[in-house]
Amino acid sequence: MKRKRFTEEQIIVVLRGHEAGAKTGDLARKHGISEATLYNWKAKYGGMDVSDAKRLKALEDEYASGEGRLARAWRGSEAALLRSSSRA
Repeated sequence: MKRKRFTEEQIIVVLRGHEAGAKTGDLARKHGISEATLYNWKAKYGGMDVSDAKRLKALEDEYASGEGRLARAWRGSEAALLRSSSRA
């Protein structure tokens, strides 16, 4: 998995600078990111507080781990069905 360079808190701080009137190109250059990255962050984190961003991250992690459990359970039940049908 790709390592993130910026935490949610740092992203929020950068976006607050943008909201305060700093130019997109200047902010991107200062923080070593592309303008596209800044706009992607704005789409995802725009208008959020740090606590909101942490909550979003927690929900995304919970969803990802739940999806894995569901897939494993599905494969397990599917395998059990195959075993039982092969015996009949």
